[in-house]
Amino acid sequence: MPSFDIVCEIDLQEMDNAVNQVKKEITTRYDFKNSKASIVLEDGVVKLTGDNVNNLNTVAELLRAKMVRRKLVPTSLEYGDVENATGDTKRQSISIKQGVDQELAKKIVKLIKQEKMKVQAAIQGDQVRITGKKRDDLQEAMALVRTMDADRPLNFTNFRD
Repeated sequence: MPSFDIVCEIDLQEMDNAVNQVKKEITTRYDFKNSKASIVLEDGVVKLTGDNVNNLNTVAELLRAKMVRRKLVPTSLEYGDVENATGDTKRQSISIKQGVDQELAKKIVKLIKQEKMKVQAAIQGDQVRITGKKRDDLQEAMALVRTMDADRPLNFTNFRD
């Protein structure tokens, strides 16, 4: 029986490359001269540090631009609050959304059931498995999920015929 999985995966190696490019650009840009601006990627969380909120916003914008160049989707970032850090600096944590959370998985299953498609959707941990009798039915389900407004990029993997 044909099936596929709906997942949300970000290539962490490409994300690391984007962060490293931003680090390089920070060291060469004139507006960051004598600034304490920095960016670090640790365990799926990007940590920004800057002299003020404008520095943080500029570094975040640089990160989004580098992500787009590396074909990473910027909507996979979840921005935390700006906090005061030591030495009169500001800090912000940006988490990378990985996996399909339960709320989004339930929305996907509900959407498929509302359309009365000839497929079954099952939540399996942080992914949703779609099974059906025909490949065409699965492709219709893919098209339906693509039109859905999700808060993260969804990928279709593990297609079995």
